[in-house]
Amino acid sequence: MPHRNAPLTETGRLRLAHCVVEDGWPLRRAAERFQVSPTTAQRWAGRYRALGDAGMTDLSSRPHHSPRRTPTRTERRIIKVRVIRRWGPARIAHLLGLVPSTVHRVRTRYGLARLTHLDRATGRVIRRYERERPGELVHVDIKKLGNIPDGGGHKKLGRPAGRKTRSGVGYSYIHTAVDDPSRLAYSEILTNEKKETATGFWTRAQEFFLSCGITVERVLTDNGACYKSYLWRDALAAAGITHKRTRPYRPQTNGKVERLNRTLLDEWAYAKPYRSEQEPRDAYPAWLHTYNHHRGHTALAGKPPASRVPNLTGQYS
Repeated sequence: MPHRNAPLTETGRLRLAHCVVEDGWPLRRAAERFQVSPTTAQRWAGRYRALGDAGMTDLSSRPHHSPRRTPTRTERRIIKVRVIRRWGPARIAHLLGLVPSTVHRVRTRYGLARLTHLDRATGRVIRRYERERPGELVHVDIKKLGNIPDGGGHKKLGRPAGRKTRSGVGYSYIHTAVDDPSRLAYSEILTNEKKETATGFWTRAQEFFLSCGITVERVLTDNGACYKSYLWRDALAAAGITHKRTRPYRPQTNGKVERLNRTLLDEWAYAKPYRSEQEPRDAYPAWLHTYNHHRGHTALAGKPPASRVPNLTGQYS
């Protein structure tokens, strides 16, 4: 494929070569006619004389010899350490006496998967998936966070002063449900993770998804006690929803809601030093609205979850 800024396509090159070789045009006249330099006209005419029509295609720019390329033996050592120990470029470079950029180039050259795409326990590539329609699968999880004492915690006061105020403040539990294909999220900050609380949250989450025109078919959770209770099972069964649980010690199976948990920590919970527990609680609904309606999602080609849910109210507010 010609470079996007190339003045000639393969057809144009062939026409230029015909004018020079077959019709006897001077190089300068042909160059002026096709708006290229005489040197370019001479190159394509020479290619045509030597190779015919086949000479009009681009040749590889790869050098015939690479005397400074990393030796094959060293490349094999890099690959062996990467596959067996699953280390990053910096650690491998330190072990083998190289620089991280060299290790990274070798990894890229041989097509080795990124560490973020691997299951660290088994070394297998994590199989990514996305359901076809909203509601086909909803991921549910709970994130436990320490409450912020009045006056602020260690992020506001520093660690020495923060240690004196942190005792007895308790925890908050963020219950979250994320639709698989759209990434639309419903979330609440609650006081515990008991079965009654988790089931009540799901009832409200289901009502939210129904209001958006999404009928939930399956729910995926981890193996928490509240999700193994009869109360949770009966609530889903009454709504005709299938309940599935992740394999033990495999949180990446529920990765979409786990990724949202990390996002809310970075962009809400730890985004600034709060002075009380009420401050982040007051800011959470606005942050969740921004996430659903306005924040671009990399898995959605830079668009927000609302772009995949046409019936979502408040989409443009």
